[in-house]
Amino acid sequence: MKLNRLTPMLPVRSMPASVEFYQKLGFTVEQRDDGWRWAMLSFGDCRLMLDESIDVHPGIPRSCVLYFYPDAIAEYHEQVRRNGLVVPDLDVSFYGMTEFRIEDPDGNRLWIGQRASAEAPNLVK
Repeated sequence: MKLNRLTPMLPVRSMPASVEFYQKLGFTVEQRDDGWRWAMLSFGDCRLMLDESIDVHPGIPRSCVLYFYPDAIAEYHEQVRRNGLVVPDLDVSFYGMTEFRIEDPDGNRLWIGQRASAEAPNLVK
């Protein structure tokens, strides 16, 4: 037996606002039901669900991190900026990832990175 897929479902305060945010990260809407206040987004082989109805404790702090692994971090970083999101400069972490970190409109933490290598771009600190 094997696990075929894992799709996170994030609680959100506004499904339409969250869909717009994730579209700026490059996701497209695969399915959407405004009556349910739910959407399934995709980007390549990755899937993400957004759902207003599961946010039953909106005042409780979130403790999850979603880590995205684009195949070209510098190119993706620039694309996200061109799409209108304010994102920090790329940085190399102590654990060897070239990455940047942001939060979505609901406080979910998104870390976006690629293994640092000799071919990684020179980073401005």
